[in-house]
Amino acid sequence: MNEFDAALAARESGESRWEVAIPDGWDFFGIPNGGLLMAMAASTLGPASGHPDPVTVTAHYAKPASAGPAVLEGEVLRSGRRLSTVRGRLSQNGRPILHLLGTFGDLDAREHGAVYEPGLPALPPIEQCLDDDALPATPAIFDRVGIRFHPEHVGFATGEKTGRAELGGWMRFRDGRAPDPLALLLMADAHPPAILNAPDVSFGWVPTIELTVHVHKKSAPGWIGGWFEVTHVSGGYLEEDGVLWDSAGDLVAVSRQIAMVPR
Repeated sequence: MNEFDAALAARESGESRWEVAIPDGWDFFGIPNGGLLMAMAASTLGPASGHPDPVTVTAHYAKPASAGPAVLEGEVLRSGRRLSTVRGRLSQNGRPILHLLGTFGDLDAREHGAVYEPGLPALPPIEQCLDDDALPATPAIFDRVGIRFHPEHVGFATGEKTGRAELGGWMRFRDGRAPDPLALLLMADAHPPAILNAPDVSFGWVPTIELTVHVHKKSAPGWIGGWFEVTHVSGGYLEEDGVLWDSAGDLVAVSRQIAMVPR
């Protein structure tokens, strides 16, 4: 079993209740990745609803998680022929760390060509991008999800910022696992915050309050392209929008999250 599937494992321990373990090594400098927590919950709650694939998933993060045991509880709110809606709660030490609301379906039954697609961001070919080991310091999650960054977007780590709050790169699991809809939930939150490339930004951790991922279709094998951009920072909060596409050049997911700007 590869590392991501091992992280998603859950053991049923009662009606609509499962025991899970938040793994070590999927973190940004000590804080488990929010996309991983979303995928952990969705991987169990989706099948429990009768539909395997996440279509839209929203997670609200109540408090920082830590590696170790956790409990997942869920409830099917609606079970239909094409879509089901569920809500769930992930807790540690009796305290909620994540609240989730998701709609699940069968993406194989819905796939068709693009009706309207204005184009994807201009991310250079993989061979022209910079491997994450070129950065002076990398979080543990990069040992599981490898990223090759747009060569003009690594200024947040080298001191030569672009002046625009955007960050693009190609992603894949280092152990060779193919991307699937659950992996897209993780990859929508696997990049460093795009705000780090904005001028006059010196902080590192940007705690996510809420993350939403819309999955459009299943991805082709290979690398996943990602482009993330912050266009609004106001009142101590920022919004980051993301676009993910596969090796065939097809849009596979979009994301938006709101996060706190440290004082």
